[in-house]
This record gives sequence, structure tokens and C-alpha cells, in this order.
Amino acid sequence: MPATPLDSAIFRDLLHDAELAALFSDAAHVRAMLLVEGALAKVQGTLGMIPAEAGAAIDQAGREAVIDPAMLAEGAGKSAVPVPALVAAFRAQLDSGHGQYLHWGATSQDILDTALVLRLRRVLEIYETRLTACLTALADLAETHADLPMAGRTYGQIATPTSFGAVVASWGGPLLGQRAKLALIREELLHVSLSGAAGTLAAMGDAGPAVRAGLAEALGLKDPGGSWHSTRDTIAGLGAWLTATAAALGKMGEDLLLLTQSGLGEVALGSTGGSSTMPQKANPVGPSALVALARHTVAVNTGLQGAALHRQERDGAAWMTEWLALPQMCLGAGRALTLGAEIATALSPHPDRMAANLAADGMPAATEALSFALAETLPRAEAQAAAAALAREAAATGAPLLDLAARAHPGPDWADLLAPTNLLGQAPAEARAFAVAARTPSSS
Repeated sequence: MPATPLDSAIFRDLLHDAELAALFSDAAHVRAMLLVEGALAKVQGTLGMIPAEAGAAIDQAGREAVIDPAMLAEGAGKSAVPVPALVAAFRAQLDSGHGQYLHWGATSQDILDTALVLRLRRVLEIYETRLTACLTALADLAETHADLPMAGRTYGQIATPTSFGAVVASWGGPLLGQRAKLALIREELLHVSLSGAAGTLAAMGDAGPAVRAGLAEALGLKDPGGSWHSTRDTIAGLGAWLTATAAALGKMGEDLLLLTQSGLGEVALGSTGGSSTMPQKANPVGPSALVALARHTVAVNTGLQGAALHRQERDGAAWMTEWLALPQMCLGAGRALTLGAEIATALSPHPDRMAANLAADGMPAATEALSFALAETLPRAEAQAAAAALAREAAATGAPLLDLAARAHPGPDWADLLAPTNLLGQAPAEARAFAVAARTPSSS
């Protein structure tokens, strides 16, 4: 097994995300850095900072150059960054007259951070697509089962009835918020970095801001208007978004672990895992992975948020901490989004089991409704005490609560008043409202 199961061939179908992993590969890293170096030279050539011919040649070469990432290892080990070795390898492939103008006035962090942002732009596009797929599957499930009664549970105990559709909506609601926040993440994160050695662009003189603006335009990014070498709030913000997204999906996983457990069995998963020794097992592998990915993302985010504390104009230790944390978080949250959509698409409830669990022990979920019905003719405290006493009797004897209510308080139509379908409150409406919102295209 490699250092992280996220990159394991063995765990490829459980935790790996090939599409996102490709964006965090060494090859993708090198390609992005070459594109940044080329675009920088072209902009500088256009502005007359370097010969225009050299700028155009470097830009073209940056699109075509092939540099083995392994060639950069020794240099990165010595310098803590691969850019000096990259520049040397790239310069060796250029005409000697043009090569001297490569990396003119920039610093390693400019190239690395901008190359990262280029790849993160594609990462965010993938997230939006996957969020839409997950929300669509949850919307279908919530709408279809908006009126299906099931036991709502607090502290692991039956509370009052809810609907399965409302439970599904509770999984999807936070994802709606995360989809909406993508626009803000893009606005804050997708900025070019060009600040020079100590964040002042001194080597470029008065033309520095124009070069930065031109580089931003060439790469389809925004101009931050200054240096963000040691200002890492945008990276920390992305980490918070990743954590909240993974946590929302982890909540779905936690609920499904309980709803599929032996003795409850209120939902069925489309795909389950087997045991090496127990033939009867149908293990909830997908939900377990959602929970594990959420916990891992939360844990790694601690390091990423700590890395927001950068010393002075550049902090190698904090910067390296970002390198260790961010790719894992991006891969984990991305895999969770894919799993969430797959699980929601194949998930189906067991209405009979839901009804049976609601009715068990005399249907304690109706106790609150009983107490409010009794409060129409009794003082509130007396009504609560009477309802509690009947609930205890139902639990002890197995007699339905509505039968006991009819015996102790004849007159009302208890079968109708305590029917689960009449105790759902706003659950069906919330399920349908979520479905509508989930299907409404995001403005991000």
C-alpha cells in the first residue's frame, strides 16, 4: 500500500479518484508550471520588458516542452521547491538567446502558486458537476418519498414521526449551500500570483502591476492587485469548503450505517460488501467510506488551517504543510461526492420496516401528538403526565397507544389523530422544497 490509500491501486475502487488524482500528479504539476512560465514571458515580451521574439518563443516552448518530473527531484530536495531545477531544464531546451529571459523577475512561489490555482480551477469545475449529480439523485429520492412516514430519532431514541423524504432533504440541504458557495470560492481563490522575491515586484520596476494583470488575463485568472505569498486565507477557505462538503456527505453515511443495521433495516443499499467468513453479511461499504473520508478530511484540515500562519514574506514550513494537506483533502472530498451520488441513486426505503419500527412498543412517536390533543381539554402539565403514563403502559404491554388513549379518553378519533401520516408536520413540504431547490441550476 502507498503512503495514502487515496493513491492505492488496491483501493482504487473504494477511495481513489482517478480524475482528480491526475490533476495532482507530478506531470500535471510540471505542465502547469511550464504554462505559467511561458505565459509570463509572452506578456513581458508584449510589454517590452524582454524581447518580444523571446517571449513568444518561450511561450510556445512552454506548451510543447517535455520535462521528466524525476529530473527535478534533486533540485527540489536542495531548494525545497522544484522551480529552479525546472527553469534550468527548460532553459536547456530553449535557444540560448531566449533562455536568458525565462523566469524574468519572478520567484518560485509565483510559479508554484499560479500553477496550483490553474489546476484548482479544473478541480472546482469537477466538484460542481458532481455536486449537481448528487443533488439530483437526492432530489429524486426526497420527492418520491416525501410522504413516507418513518421514526425520527434523537439521541438514538424514537422521537416523533418524520418522512424519509425529509431525512434525505436533511442530507442534501448542506450540499445546496456548498454548491452556492462555489461562486465565492472561485472569486477568492482563482487569482494569479506574481509578486517577486519578497512580494514587491521590485525586479520588474514600474511595469510590475501591468505584467501581473497581463498574466492574469493570459491564464484566465484574476489579478489580486498585490502579493498573497504569505496571505493564505483563500487556501484556508478552500479547505473549510472541502471539510464542510465531506462532513455533509459523512452525515449521510452515518445515518445510512444506522438505517441499514441489523434489527432496523429501514433502507436498502444498491451495493453492499461481503465478509470473508460470514456469508450472511451485507456490509454498508459505501456509507462507511463516506464517514471515513469525512473524518480524514476534518483531521487533515487541522493542519491546513494551521498553515495559514505564515511567517514574514514567505514561510517554507507552512507552505510545505499546505502541500501535504491540500491534495489529500481535494481527493477525499471529490471521492465522497462521487460516492454520495452513487449511493443516493441506488438507495431505496423499506416502508414495511419503517411502519413496523414506528408501531413497535405501542408507537411512542405519537406521544407528543397525544399530549397536545389531551391539552385541548386538560391543563398542559396534566395532559403531558397522562400521555407519558399511557406511553409507559404501551411500552410495557405492547398495546397500541391509540387503543390505550381511546380507553382512557373516549371520544376523539384517536386512530386519525395519531396516524403517522397525520403527524409529519412540515416534513413533506421540506422534502419537496429541497427537491425543487436541488434541481434549480446554480448561479455559480
